Amino acid sequence: MAAKHMLHCLFLVASLFLTIVVNGNATTVVKNLDIKRYMGRWYEIARFPSFFEKSDAVDTRATYTLNDNGTVNVLNENWVDGKRNFIEGIAYKADPKSNEAKLKVKFYVPPSFPLFPVTGDYWVLYIDQNYEYAVVGGPTKLFLWILSRKSHIDDATYKELVEKAKDEGYDVTKLLKTPQSETPPPLKQGV
Repeated sequence: MAAKHMLHCLFLVASLFLTIVVNGNATTVVKNLDIKRYMGRWYEIARFPSFFEKSDAVDTRATYTLNDNGTVNVLNENWVDGKRNFIEGIAYKADPKSNEAKLKVKFYVPPSFPLFPVTGDYWVLYIDQNYEYAVVGGPTKLFLWILSRKSHIDDATYKELVEKAKDEGYDVTKLLKTPQSETPPPLKQGV
């Protein structure tokens, strides 16, 4: 009986420890995101390296379009050696009843064979009041993007956005700046 009681106490202590650790590292997510204002073109200023984005990609950008059913069409584009790469997907609120900017994004990989959906988290961690700059991540802190409505931002703004990510527990030493042309490539027809 004493062993069972000891095991129960250890379980309670471990649960308390995990609760403290998880809550201590909780990520702040934007509340009441105005999804209509968030729509449009965003340029990737910096990102964490990932298996799904080539390290030599340039002019990386995302275009969001609100659908009639409340979902968001996502078009991600970049260029490698002058060749355009793109993927399209659909974003939707992870919890429709929540006021937090926690979205899920579903892509079909490869786009020409839409049988295998890949879904990921897209959490808006910060957005400025003018909807010009955003910091986007997720619960695992494995992915991070710094976005801007313009293809280039000043150093002070960049440092401020990096600090916001750091404050949320992201290892900002992994950030890679995304090369952006002075004249970004033209829009895809119809976008």
